[in-house]
Amino acid sequence: MKKSLIALAFGTLGLGIAEFTMMGILPYVAADLNIGIPVAGHFISAYALGVCAGAPMLILARKRPLKHILLALMALMLVGNLGAAMATGYWSLLAARFISGLPHGAYFGV
Repeated sequence: MKKSLIALAFGTLGLGIAEFTMMGILPYVAADLNIGIPVAGHFISAYALGVCAGAPMLILARKRPLKHILLALMALMLVGNLGAAMATGYWSLLAARFISGLPHGAYFGV
């Protein structure tokens, strides 16, 4: 199997994990931040909004080689997820989840 195909598969796995993990840990995040579960659901919505906002980013980068685009998208996902892991409050986690969602739509557009 080609190395590029394996890399794409792992990127897809990473995006899926980044998207769906919050759903499983939502009650714990809500309890940790002392907010209700419906309010904590905004973290899931922030990721979805990031996906919608990030999908058109591919248009801006269309002249670049696909390999460079994919690497940049994975780097952005890493930054967003590290930010989410380090977030100490509601707004910082909300922003990090939005940033984590930005590369999702563009990645699948490639």
